[in-house]
Amino acid sequence: MKSKYKTRQREILLDYLKTIPGKHFTAGDICEYFKSQESPIGQSTVYRQLEELVNEGLINKYNLSASDPACFEYIGENVHSGGEVCFHCKCEKCGKLIHLHCDELIEIQSHMMEKHQFMLDPLRTVFYGICEECRCSE
Repeated sequence: MKSKYKTRQREILLDYLKTIPGKHFTAGDICEYFKSQESPIGQSTVYRQLEELVNEGLINKYNLSASDPACFEYIGENVHSGGEVCFHCKCEKCGKLIHLHCDELIEIQSHMMEKHQFMLDPLRTVFYGICEECRCSE
């Protein structure tokens, strides 16, 4: 899906997102960044543009819990296409979101479809636990 409008604010936002591919951020993080840069992008513009970029497939949106703000990730065009399956893990201590490429999970995804007629969405499937860094710091 192509964007309807090519605004200056959209281009500034996209230029910044291209510098942080694969990193997870909230709309609040983006607003804070532009505020620190004294940029003319307002909060409502950031939220609106992020939703448009999700609809266009340029960023992924993760709703990890009802109490946490949505988390986004710039992926560019067609990064998760081409058959690449990516599940996610979220650390319940530090909040880190980790990409998980795992053949066993792909087998579970196939099993769920074949045996239970249920299609898992890997971009929205999140496993919760404690990351290695947090476990080692205990």
